[in-house]
Amino acid sequence: MKPKTIHIQDVTLRDGNQALKRPWTLDEKIEVFDLLVELNVDGIEVGFPSSNEAEFHTCQVLAKRAPKGKPIAALSRANEKEIAITWDSIQKADTPRMHIVYPVSDFSIKHVLKISEQEVLQKIYTSIKFARSIVGPDVQIQFSGEHFGDALENFEFTKLAFLKAIEAGANIINLPNTVERYRPMVFVNMVKEIKQTVGDQAIISIHTHNDLGMATATSVESVFVGAEQIEVALNGLGERAGNTNLYETVIALHQNGERLNTNFHKIYPTAKRISELTGIPIGEKTPIIGDDIFSHRSGIHQDGVTKTLHQSKGAYRTFSPEFVGRSDKETISFTNQSGHKAIEFLLNQKGIQVSKEEIHNLFSKAKMISSRENNREITEAELVALSQSILTYQ
Repeated sequence: MKPKTIHIQDVTLRDGNQALKRPWTLDEKIEVFDLLVELNVDGIEVGFPSSNEAEFHTCQVLAKRAPKGKPIAALSRANEKEIAITWDSIQKADTPRMHIVYPVSDFSIKHVLKISEQEVLQKIYTSIKFARSIVGPDVQIQFSGEHFGDALENFEFTKLAFLKAIEAGANIINLPNTVERYRPMVFVNMVKEIKQTVGDQAIISIHTHNDLGMATATSVESVFVGAEQIEVALNGLGERAGNTNLYETVIALHQNGERLNTNFHKIYPTAKRISELTGIPIGEKTPIIGDDIFSHRSGIHQDGVTKTLHQSKGAYRTFSPEFVGRSDKETISFTNQSGHKAIEFLLNQKGIQVSKEEIHNLFSKAKMISSRENNREITEAELVALSQSILTYQ
């Protein structure tokens, strides 16, 4: 059931920006937009134009800036006035896309909307029908059933809601895990059932949030039950714990043999710039882009690394640094968890050849220093100095 083509739809400029402590200025949004174009994401959601005049203007500017053939979406609630404003803001894009959202979960209907299920169906139908009447027959309309991931209690109704949206003119059905509450396969099985219900009547899209830290896994697995589009954000930005991370998603799919349009070598420089623009630091252990992800300190790992260093597949490496645009390399450091191979490798890198006995002596001295001084790392310069002192003494 896996689709032939997987579309990466970025929502950084809408979902990511709205969650920032200081939302971006127009100039900053233009820069982010250009970074997304360079990454070659398949589509870009530029904002929520009916929320305020500045947002409306920004969406207009970005829509006009869009390359030929690049889908440019903007979000609207299921309200005719807001839909009209949204369309006005993006219609100058070469390939505009209308995106309408409305809740579908039992909890939201009862406690937020406080209306009947029949009224929900009517609202979905009339809003999408209106959107189709003003955008014409060729523009894509995406309908998001907000809180889809929380719709287990009224799942049969949710199916009807999506079929009603398609009947009214929607051709993309977006399934949001608006708040992540359950394990990935619960959501994935829901996606599978919607795909079976919808069939080829509409594209199935996924939009997951990371409240439990499983957004990427949930999105990637959804592809293998029929989802054709994944909504992502740069640096995993978004409400609360953020949205599905673009970098993790595309690398995971690539590693599993899927072909994407992404310019992978743009990932790292983009991530660094987004960190600067948001003031949100990148954790050193963050997958794909963290400073420490190519570092090796365990003796067992260091042995495997040195034996596979120049191979396309590393013993303890998923992808090469340069593949995502990094200029760093795999590094070996010495701590009291390291082995003899670390010392041999680090000295060889400096052109210093020493015997196995000398390596053993260096290993003992370095371990002793590290343990004595709160288990600190022993630098390459210190190892060189220790080796020279041993050789001089001999």
